Amino acid sequence: MNFMDTFNEMVVILFAVGIGYLAHRLGYLGGEINQKLSKLILNITTPALILSSMANEENLPSVGEGLSILFVAVVFYAMEFVFALIVPKLVGGTPKEIGVWRFLLCFPNVGFIGYPLVEAIFGHTGLFYAVILVMPFNLLNYSLGPLMLSGKIRFHWKQLLSPCILMALLTLILTLAGIHVPPMIGAMAEIVGDVNIPLSLLVLGSMLAGMSARKVLTSVRMWILSAVRLLAMPAALGVVLHLMGTDPLVLGVAVAQMAMPVAVNGTMLCLEFDGDVEAMAQVTFMTTVLSIVTIPLAVSLFV
Repeated sequence: MNFMDTFNEMVVILFAVGIGYLAHRLGYLGGEINQKLSKLILNITTPALILSSMANEENLPSVGEGLSILFVAVVFYAMEFVFALIVPKLVGGTPKEIGVWRFLLCFPNVGFIGYPLVEAIFGHTGLFYAVILVMPFNLLNYSLGPLMLSGKIRFHWKQLLSPCILMALLTLILTLAGIHVPPMIGAMAEIVGDVNIPLSLLVLGSMLAGMSARKVLTSVRMWILSAVRLLAMPAALGVVLHLMGTDPLVLGVAVAQMAMPVAVNGTMLCLEFDGDVEAMAQVTFMTTVLSIVTIPLAVSLFV
């Protein structure tokens, strides 16, 4: 897929984000409404989307293919943690700012933007691969994420029982066992899961509405961190996976997910665990805005 094809998909996606931004300004979204919608997305519509992505697969991947995707996931997260250990020390900042930089480099927006973009570019098969690839995300995000932002360990085994993790595990087990979801259940999941993408993008736009652009765009540090997150990391992953002989579809999905801006739940985690809310809001705004150009560039190089 060339640059313009991916760019056009990003324009469509960011149009929905822009509508969410406008809805926030008009008072339709924001505050408690966003919090409730975020819970709806994480606990109901995203699990339904995960299940429907598998249900729509006529030819399930073999055990070997499933395990190979999980191996790519190991490479994916190992690379993120290497960057997160090195880059924040070079960029500098207060202890809480460095925690934000590490969160930025470890946790891309694989859900609110990643899933819609992957499905648009690679179809249901790509989306299903993406689900397997980012299975560790919620576990790491809600355990290491607060630790990075606050310096305190905030993890409980019940966090492993989130609907997204459980549904991802269920679909992986069914896939490896070669068991197809009954068509009726697939249809039920699809009608609910179809709400996930537009709803996620509207909420994302609303979350970005309260952020100041001027301070962010004049920060050299923000430009450096954004370049690492959006360009250097997907390029490095693409080269490594290419040298490993990774399946082109899996490689494309992995690079697309690595090229995402920072996860939008970072701001909510900062509020809950006493992180640097302002720094997180700034990197969220910067990386999301720049991604309209950087994602098509990264994807076009490796797809």
